[in-house]
Amino acid sequence: MLVWYAAYGSNLHRGRFLRYLQGGRPDGAHRTYAGARDAAAPRDDVAYHLPGQLRFGWTSPTWGGGIAFYEASGGEGRPSGAEPEEGEGPEVLARAYLLTEEQFADVVAQEMRRAPGAALDLTPTLHAGRHAYGPGRYETVHHVGDLEGRPVLTFTADRPTDLPENAPAPAYLRTIASGLVDAHRLSLDEVVRYLRRSPAVGAAWTPGELTELLGEGNTLAGPPPPGSI
Repeated sequence: MLVWYAAYGSNLHRGRFLRYLQGGRPDGAHRTYAGARDAAAPRDDVAYHLPGQLRFGWTSPTWGGGIAFYEASGGEGRPSGAEPEEGEGPEVLARAYLLTEEQFADVVAQEMRRAPGAALDLTPTLHAGRHAYGPGRYETVHHVGDLEGRPVLTFTADRPTDLPENAPAPAYLRTIASGLVDAHRLSLDEVVRYLRRSPAVGAAWTPGELTELLGEGNTLAGPPPPGSI
C-alpha cells in the first residue's frame, strides 16, 4: 500500500527528509540516520495543509532546542490550492510525501531512535483516525485525510499540549523555513509570520530578529524559481 506522509517539521526540507530513506546526516544535526529498507525517493510530494496548531517543545539531542509537534484540531487536511472549508481554523503547513507503507514504518522507527525494519500495522489508525503506538513523542499517528485515494498520515505526541514549550535551535528553524519556501513558495515575510504563530517561536524572537536569523546568507530571500526543486 502507498501512503502520504505529511511532514510539518524539519522534514518539510526534502533533502533533510531523504536522510530517513537513504541514510546520512543532515546539515546542522548531530545524528546520522540508518535509512529505510527501501531507499527509493518519494514517488511524489505536494504542499499540504493540516487543521491545527504548530507547537515546539521537548529538547532534541539531534538539534538542541525544541522540535515541532502537531496539535490536531479535527477535520481533514487539504492539498495546497484546494479551498478551505468555511469557518476553518488555523492550519499547519506540511509537505506530503508519497511512500510505501514500509518506508513510512521505517521513518516512524527512526524518529523514535529505533532501527528500521519492524512492521507498523496501520489498521487501528485508519479505523479510528488516530492511534498511539506507544508513549513516545512521535508515536501517535493521525489519519488526516485522503489524497488521490490514498491515506494521508502524520505523527506527533499523544498530548502535544502537555509538553513544555521550548524554542527550536536556529539550525532546526532554518531547515523548516527552507522547506516552507520550497514546498509552499512562501516569501521570507510569510515564513516569519507563520512560524511566529507558534507560541514558543513568538516568545523567543521578534519579527525583526526572526527575519534576520532566517535570512542569514540570503538563503531565504524569497521563493525559489519554478522548477528548481
